[in-house]
Amino acid sequence: MTQTIGAPYFEQLYAGAADPWDYEKSAYEQAKYATTCAALEGRAFARGFEVGCSFGVLSRLLAKQCRSLLSLDLIPAVLQRARIENAGIAHLTFARMAVPAQWPEGRFDLIVLSEMLYYLSEPDLLTTAALAKGSLAPGGLVVLVNWLGDTSAPHTGDGAAEAFIQAATPALHLRRQQRTPHYRLDVLCGSAPATP
Repeated sequence: MTQTIGAPYFEQLYAGAADPWDYEKSAYEQAKYATTCAALEGRAFARGFEVGCSFGVLSRLLAKQCRSLLSLDLIPAVLQRARIENAGIAHLTFARMAVPAQWPEGRFDLIVLSEMLYYLSEPDLLTTAALAKGSLAPGGLVVLVNWLGDTSAPHTGDGAAEAFIQAATPALHLRRQQRTPHYRLDVLCGSAPATP
């Protein structure tokens, strides 16, 4: 069974380059961030949760639509940089957690899993889907973004997205699906709160 790709892999990447995926300058990344934020439909979220934040480039954009945002990564040095570069955003918190073994408590009305699901083993991916279902507030959104090129990881981007969606259904339903030549974006929605 292929194992989840853990912290040592990412530590090696960051040791070789301060910004190994060129988050700050890449036209691909900037377009993907804009598409991700547009998929939120201008909603304001009480409590957001982002997995795989790196040094917080997407985090600061998501924070504009969240009253509170918790962003996670595996690498302490990267999280320290995220805290420094986003120090002026009081409602944005960075923490070190390894999903799915570690998962924050409480409910979220926005969960963003951007370009990280394909690094998970099959059991870990299914556990992540179950945890997302269990912690999503009624009417909340789960946003999946997955690279469609070679990942050299346990899953392809399509495989990771489809496995997550299948595991999350029917508790979550697919609200939006968008595909570009390089990545796919899927938005799942929880049931709306019952009206009195």
